[in-house]
Amino acid sequence: MKPRYIVLLAFLSLAASAMAQGTTRTLALVNGEAITEAQVTTIAASDLATLESKKAENPASYERDKLVILHKALDAIIEDKLVAAEAARDKVTKEQVLFAEVESNVSTPSTEEAEAFYAANKAVIAPPHDQAIPLIKQYLTDQSRKRYRDAMVYMLKKQFPVKVLLDPVRTDIATAGHSTRGPQSATVTIVEFSDFQCPFCGGLFPTLKAIEKSYPEQVRIVYRQFPLTSIHPFAQKAAEASLCANDQKRFWEFHDSMFGDQAHLTVDDLKKRAVDLKMNTADFNSCLDGGAKASAVTSAIEEGRKAGVSSTPSMFINGRFLSGNQPYADIREIIEDELQRQAQAKAGGR
Repeated sequence: MKPRYIVLLAFLSLAASAMAQGTTRTLALVNGEAITEAQVTTIAASDLATLESKKAENPASYERDKLVILHKALDAIIEDKLVAAEAARDKVTKEQVLFAEVESNVSTPSTEEAEAFYAANKAVIAPPHDQAIPLIKQYLTDQSRKRYRDAMVYMLKKQFPVKVLLDPVRTDIATAGHSTRGPQSATVTIVEFSDFQCPFCGGLFPTLKAIEKSYPEQVRIVYRQFPLTSIHPFAQKAAEASLCANDQKRFWEFHDSMFGDQAHLTVDDLKKRAVDLKMNTADFNSCLDGGAKASAVTSAIEEGRKAGVSSTPSMFINGRFLSGNQPYADIREIIEDELQRQAQAKAGGR
């Protein structure tokens, strides 16, 4: 028997044993119903077996990779239970819920849309044109389906209570030496990868301001550069300008000024801001015109990409990834969960 299948059988055996003994821990609650560790490991058995067989290749990332696999399986079970709860409430089948909320809304891309996608991404598309177009149509269809499915799950989580007890997946992001607002001793650190010209980042700006006001001692914000230069022509220089301002300890004033008026981000506009903020304009202009901070911005982009950032805004709340212009309530929910976890950890260590 192949080693991979031996490992897989071992996982299945352990899960079955735990279920039979009734000693497995609860990893989540959906509408009051428990999801057990045995259920999750059973669903994840094949992926866990593959990971186990390659453990020696990446021992440093093993525990995190295992947690990612468990969360993927847990999310699938949570989604199924949420759909089942919705179906029971409406007295329909799960299939009918999925059709109404997802499948009936999925859009089929036209050939023109596929051609436009190919033209914009042909530098990184391996198959030749004629082979790529059908694959692109399928990809765009799958993306449409995922958007509606994610929206459905988000909606259902608001209707049926979900509590995840499994430790969250975390990503280590460097904060030392980067612009920070809030106490260094804060329990929760939010690292934001952002773009000064991005409208969604502009939308998140007042939300994070509100978070800072609500949690003055518990939360600190760390700003990391991630200008999307392919779609935002002024973002690169705006990022550099903020770092030039940082040399004069005026980063956050410059940051707030740009997000307060995203319509004026040309180099001339940036220089005028320095005048308005009564900065040393000779030093600022020299820094900006000479591209002194360009390499620092590039390094931040590379670090963000390695961490999984592909769009802005993207946040890591104590290492927990959150993408997009999220509402205050959703950010607060993670913060409260982190504060609770920290309090429990301290209580357990006494």
